[in-house]
Amino acid sequence: MSPAARRLLLAGAARRRRFSTGAAAEASTSTASSQLPRGKRWDAVVIGGGHNGLVAAAYLARAGRSVAVLERRGILGGAAVSESDLVPGFRFSRCSYLLSLLRPAILRDLELERHGLKLLPRSPSSFTPCLDGRYLLLGPDAELNYSELSKFSKKDALAYPRYEEQLEKFCKLMDFVIDSAPPELRQEFHASMIDRMKDRVDKSAFWGNLLRHVMQQGQKNMVEFFDLLLSPASKILNNWFESEVLKATLATDAVIGTMAGVNTPGSGYVLLHHVMGETGGQRGVWAYVEGGMGSVSSAISKAALEAGVQIVTNAEVSQVMVNENTGKVEGVALADGTEVHSPVVLSNATPYKTFADLVPANFLPEDFLCAIKTADYSSATTKINVAVDRLPQFHCCKDINPEGGPEHMGTIHIGSESMEEIDVAYREAAGGVSSKRPVIEMTIPSVLDKTISPPGQHVVNLFVQYTPYKLSEGSWQDSNVRKSFAERCFSLIDEYAPGFSSSVVGYDMLTPPDLEREFGLTGGNIFHGAMGLDSLFLMRPAKGWSDYRTPVKGLYLCGSGAHPGGGVMGAPGRNAASVVLEDLIKTK
Repeated sequence: MSPAARRLLLAGAARRRRFSTGAAAEASTSTASSQLPRGKRWDAVVIGGGHNGLVAAAYLARAGRSVAVLERRGILGGAAVSESDLVPGFRFSRCSYLLSLLRPAILRDLELERHGLKLLPRSPSSFTPCLDGRYLLLGPDAELNYSELSKFSKKDALAYPRYEEQLEKFCKLMDFVIDSAPPELRQEFHASMIDRMKDRVDKSAFWGNLLRHVMQQGQKNMVEFFDLLLSPASKILNNWFESEVLKATLATDAVIGTMAGVNTPGSGYVLLHHVMGETGGQRGVWAYVEGGMGSVSSAISKAALEAGVQIVTNAEVSQVMVNENTGKVEGVALADGTEVHSPVVLSNATPYKTFADLVPANFLPEDFLCAIKTADYSSATTKINVAVDRLPQFHCCKDINPEGGPEHMGTIHIGSESMEEIDVAYREAAGGVSSKRPVIEMTIPSVLDKTISPPGQHVVNLFVQYTPYKLSEGSWQDSNVRKSFAERCFSLIDEYAPGFSSSVVGYDMLTPPDLEREFGLTGGNIFHGAMGLDSLFLMRPAKGWSDYRTPVKGLYLCGSGAHPGGGVMGAPGRNAASVVLEDLIKTK
């Protein structure tokens, strides 16, 4: 963020309204587009009430701008949402289900704990049961990790702390990149010579700061860093470890949410992406959120409301309005015909949804629109939200823990005893067939969060791969196909925890087409687009347009389809808001 934008933000924060959170929610949240003030011209309008859109709105309002957020669904949060009407008595984090990547600056700036956000760290954080009766527990406790890994390999037990230390060093380098807008050096012919020179200075400052961070890493570490970025996860993990169960457990982080396998070049980066977060200052620690992931969006929305943002649900945007003569944004039109006027529009929708569906094509360069349409939005992810009447008991654990033991606290890796298993599952999906033995990340948040299920019963999240968007035979619209796949997942869990299937009270399943239809995730891709090296940083969402600005003057991207990408991170929203504030300063 430029010094001028930062000063404007701080000044706005100092003068913003202060009133109770409850009053803010009651007074300022609308549930119908007709409740927007008629004729009002907003300083900025945000399309989509997902967490990034809410973050962007909050920062803009804290800088003294009038902001309206327009959410298509009747509930805020986008993919960071809690829903209670799926199985009576249970509350599910319907899409995203863990928190770690949310930027610390956002937690502090928006005072999210004051607005009700409560994190529940997990320890141990990972449990991999094996069919041969062994298991692997991992977490933030170094002594536990050494003891557990020694069961499989003394060499790995010694190597694992060094592996974590190296990834943490890489994360420190990534922090600077994540929290900065990419340094696009686009020629703005309408800008004054002074503004052009300032822009060049700002971009030079970025590269200078990045070089300083690189120098701090040292040449050897940078070689290892680029190896991680460019290599398949299998290569990285084989170089470090010998135990298949450890390699497979770590490899799931490299492929989760992607249509990629452990042997896919560049899958090492996604491995890093999933360990670059933190909870309570501890790197790579993921937490449950009390009340589910909707509590994250709720806390951000309360901060936004307190700053004066108007949030409207059940308000579907049908088009971005652009002036025919100037090519500048004039606001948005809603599906019910309502027009909301503003010279600035930020889209939290996917790049495809924004530019292929909402912006009239005649205002977009042909090569830009082609790049957006041909980007990789493929997905192999299905989320199954399950209500059970008892905790699963794993046959590899001697003790029965009806109230929850160490094996129930973290992410439970099912069908991930070797990288070969993961690769076979991927190759089946690449051929259009849902995996015969799916790779399942299973979490049971109700062990720590007592607010989301009836006493003695539990919420189970199943994040499942691989399920192609389009099946080579059959369709996800066929109820028999859906039921068969869900039962396949339950049966696989039965192999590790006998009786799981019989404990199921009810479930909700979201395949890639469901994720697209319900949550606007193009192709069902949870990251708003692939996270390969050709789709990151200066290439996200398209070459030449990585700095949240778009070919339409006044239109910005603020969602996961922009830098730095997916996850409940908030960085795209915060960074986009800073760019908007810089542009508003230039046009004063």
